[in-house]
Amino acid sequence: MDFSIALPIFLITFRECVEAVLIIGIVLALLNKAGKSQLNSWVYTGIGIGIVISVFIGVLFVWLISTLGRINPQYSTVIEPLLEAIFCIFAIAMLSWMLVWMRRQARFIRANVEGAVNHVLEGTSNGAWGIFSIVLIAVVREGFETVLFVAANFHQGLISVVGAFAGLFLAALIGMLIFRLGVQVNIHKFFQVMGVLLILIIGGLVLKAFKNIDNSLANLALSSITLSDICFYYEHFTHVHSCILGPMIWNGDQILPEGKFPGIIFKSLFGYRDHLYLLQVVGYITFLLTISILYFYNLGFGIPTKKEVEKLN
Repeated sequence: MDFSIALPIFLITFRECVEAVLIIGIVLALLNKAGKSQLNSWVYTGIGIGIVISVFIGVLFVWLISTLGRINPQYSTVIEPLLEAIFCIFAIAMLSWMLVWMRRQARFIRANVEGAVNHVLEGTSNGAWGIFSIVLIAVVREGFETVLFVAANFHQGLISVVGAFAGLFLAALIGMLIFRLGVQVNIHKFFQVMGVLLILIIGGLVLKAFKNIDNSLANLALSSITLSDICFYYEHFTHVHSCILGPMIWNGDQILPEGKFPGIIFKSLFGYRDHLYLLQVVGYITFLLTISILYFYNLGFGIPTKKEVEKLN
């Protein structure tokens, strides 16, 4: 079993779950401060149901893929990479949006959660349901992003589940260290480093999406439809090309093959390919420049620290 392919899923799950853990920790601290510890069971119920919903979404994706493959078996080699490309694009959009949104809104997480909890506790009824809803939304939101990333890599099978559970376990451990044992953790630096890693991981999905689209159309051409005419113009420039992605501009077979160390690590984490084509590179660079500008714009990052948490107790 190649555990290197579980690394990006582990990092994505870890990063997303830490956000949910921080929100859950703040909610529990506020309930304790308000003398409403009897509502803690609703917090745990929200966590459990949120995880179940996230897993259900993942199972639904797998069922959709297998069902579409069975409907037209002759096009299974076309449908699978095409669906994987669609999931990649969806995951790129959602993860990028949440990354930029969290970068700008993170400083207000504590205030927003505190306001929502206080609003619920000040109400005359349905306080339990309000606390449950806050936690459920936090867990499902982060779980859904993780599921999207796993769905974009569904061919990895069981190893992706191992990576996801490892990330979940480590995030829970971080939460226990911060909120139960009072260990000082520099959450500010953590999210900065994880943000940069996440940008590179999402960039790997861009390369993968282009490659899956190319594979899908190439298999479609071989199965029934003649698409070879669309790439005749590349032959005027190079004989090594892809009909969809254009001429090959990088061949790392001898320098850094993706199937051997350290290439396999770069492939698993950042989507590295030892064969890169023009459209892949252009899309990758465009994505990195765009998301980096959006991410690093308006510097200032305010995830709750240990001192802020102590004020809630």
